[in-house]
Amino acid sequence: MLLALLGFTLVVQLRSNDADDGLAATRQEDLVRILSDLESEDSRLLAQIQELEQSKQQLNSEVGGREAAVAEAERRSQDLGLLAGTVVGRGPGLDITLSDVGASDVLNTVQELRGAGGEVMQLNGANDKAVRLVASSFFVDASGGGIIADGEHLSGPFHLLVIGPASTMSTALQIPGGVVASAKSDGGSVTMDSRSLVEVTAVRKAAALRYARPVS
Repeated sequence: MLLALLGFTLVVQLRSNDADDGLAATRQEDLVRILSDLESEDSRLLAQIQELEQSKQQLNSEVGGREAAVAEAERRSQDLGLLAGTVVGRGPGLDITLSDVGASDVLNTVQELRGAGGEVMQLNGANDKAVRLVASSFFVDASGGGIIADGEHLSGPFHLLVIGPASTMSTALQIPGGVVASAKSDGGSVTMDSRSLVEVTAVRKAAALRYARPVS
C-alpha cells in the first residue's frame, strides 16, 4: 500500500508538471533543475521505503522471536513442573501392583524404573492415599504394616503408576535377580499392566528454596 501511494504521488506530480503550460516556455536550465529536484525527491522517497521495509522486517523478527521465546519458556515450565511433581502428567506407561512388599522393594522398583526411562510416577496405597514421587522421595517401613512415603502412610498392596517406555521398563523389572525376582524371594509379588494412557494426578506444592539461587 505504501509503495502504491508513493508511486501514485509521483505520477500525479509528473503529470501535473507536464500539464503545466508554463513549462513549454521554461528555459532548458530550469527544466534540468526541475528534473533534478524530482529525481532527488524520488530518491528520498525510495530511501524512506527501504527504511520502512527494514523496520517492518525487524518488528516481524522481534515479534516472532518473542513468541518463540514465550513458547519455549512455557514448554520448559511444563517439563520442570512434571519433574518437580507440581503439574498433572499423562502418557503411555505401566500400572504396577506391589503386594506384600516393604519399603526397600518399593525403593528398588522406583530406582529401576528411573533407570529404564520412567519420567513421572505416583504411588497409591490401598487406604486411598497417593504420593507423587520425585527425586527427593523416600520410603520407610511403617510400624503395624505399610510404608511411609514422603511422610504419608500408605497401606498395601500398592499401585505404582509410571509414565515412560512400557516395554523397556517392564523388561528392566524382570531381569534375573531384579525387582520381580527379589520381591518374589521375599514372599511378595510385582505384576505389571502396560497402558496406552497412564494419568498421574497427584501433585506436590512447589518447594520454597531458602538457600539456593540461580546463577545469572
